[in-house]
Amino acid sequence: MDMKNLDALTLESVEYIKTKTDLTPEIGLVLGSGLGGLADQLEDASVIPYEEIPHFVKSTAPEHKGQLVIGRLSGKTVLCMQGRFHYYEGYSMQQVTYPIRVMKKMGIRTVILTNACGGLDTSFEPGDLMVVRDHVNFTGDNPLRGANADGFGPRFPDMSEAYSKELIDKALEIAKEKGIKVQQGVYIGTQGPTFETPAEYKMFHILGADAVGMSTVPEVIVANHCGIKVFGVSVITDLGVEGKIVEVSHEEVQKAA
Repeated sequence: MDMKNLDALTLESVEYIKTKTDLTPEIGLVLGSGLGGLADQLEDASVIPYEEIPHFVKSTAPEHKGQLVIGRLSGKTVLCMQGRFHYYEGYSMQQVTYPIRVMKKMGIRTVILTNACGGLDTSFEPGDLMVVRDHVNFTGDNPLRGANADGFGPRFPDMSEAYSKELIDKALEIAKEKGIKVQQGVYIGTQGPTFETPAEYKMFHILGADAVGMSTVPEVIVANHCGIKVFGVSVITDLGVEGKIVEVSHEEVQKAA
């Protein structure tokens, strides 16, 4: 992807999306494995397959529908990615994170990122929600590598608050009011597509991670580069805890999510 012409590329994407809806989204929502059903709850929704949108790639991950859904959810106008792109699909980091750039050009200033992941904390159970407080980039790459997209952000963006403390506090307050059990922790992002070995689970926990997955981190980096506030939430679908590690499949992950 030509980062020098990113302004022009994203504007082409935005112009096409605007021909499909009269709504102006204020929040971006990225739905991970097994979580795409939330998009079906949007009202006054417009659905746009990724293949139709200029410069978008195709989502090949199982059960990722691969479409933008723009509509209203809980009184907010939302641009929802029903399925995302992953590095393990063979795409570049720039392609994986391109939709976040498009969100920026559409005027979105807040993005909610969700994922299904493995839990590393001994207190976690499958089905728990984990509010992401921070992350470790263990993908071996960075979506900002190469020429800087000056029109979006600085060469060296600050990551001291990659996940908005304001949004975290708000989420914890809402969860308490509604009696929703939530965990908190650090997410470590890997390349995938293999699930982790027991030794890798142990190493990641020693490094300070509470959950591990194959997404989210690149998108968070680009959102911060763009000046977009980020809230992240993980669904713990399986456990990478010694004595609780069992054979896992993507189908089981989706079912748990």
